[in-house]
Amino acid sequence: MTDFGPTRVLEVLKSDGPLTAARIGQHLGMTAVGARQHLNRLCAAGLVTFEDHRQGVGRPQRLWSLSEQGQAHFDDRHRDLASELLNAIVVAQGDAGLTAILAAREAQQLKRYRETLGGARSIAERVKRLTDLRRIDGYMAECRNDADGAWLMIENHCPIAQAAKACSGLCGTELRLFQQVMGDDVSVTRTQHMLGGDRCCAYRIAEAVKSKRKGTA
Repeated sequence: MTDFGPTRVLEVLKSDGPLTAARIGQHLGMTAVGARQHLNRLCAAGLVTFEDHRQGVGRPQRLWSLSEQGQAHFDDRHRDLASELLNAIVVAQGDAGLTAILAAREAQQLKRYRETLGGARSIAERVKRLTDLRRIDGYMAECRNDADGAWLMIENHCPIAQAAKACSGLCGTELRLFQQVMGDDVSVTRTQHMLGGDRCCAYRIAEAVKSKRKGTA
């Protein structure tokens, strides 16, 4: 029988890492010892790494996370082709050609996303539908409501990461896309960014602050 344990450990670290072996075991319904066995195998394969953090007296806490090779485990197999195509577009049509293509892609996404979010009235429902769309598109997305009433949408994986490295405009169009589909009554801010070195991409989605101009009713 195939052992899916190591793969599930990688998925947990991708979504919630860095984590201790005990926490990983809780996620997967196994003991810390069982999780540690998987982690040691993955470490030997170069897929995970760890750091020991000392907190006061006692043994340091070992936190496990994905290595660069482990991150690559989730990458789209066609990432190199996407990067090559983007570079070819610039060579053939210049920056203006690339800008036009990104605009066309954004328009297609905007149409599809608006069709899904169109009937959602509340911000909460819009965020949940947007999160579902991003999950379908391969971003391992999840959302939660913060104490201040704002929403946080987290993308634990970027299936276009390699292409985004070759063309930073892709990330810019996605942030603009979120703002457009969420509506003028909502403010969307990127708080974490994988290309900037963060573990995930995260977006804070909150009701827009309404400003009153002097002399207006």
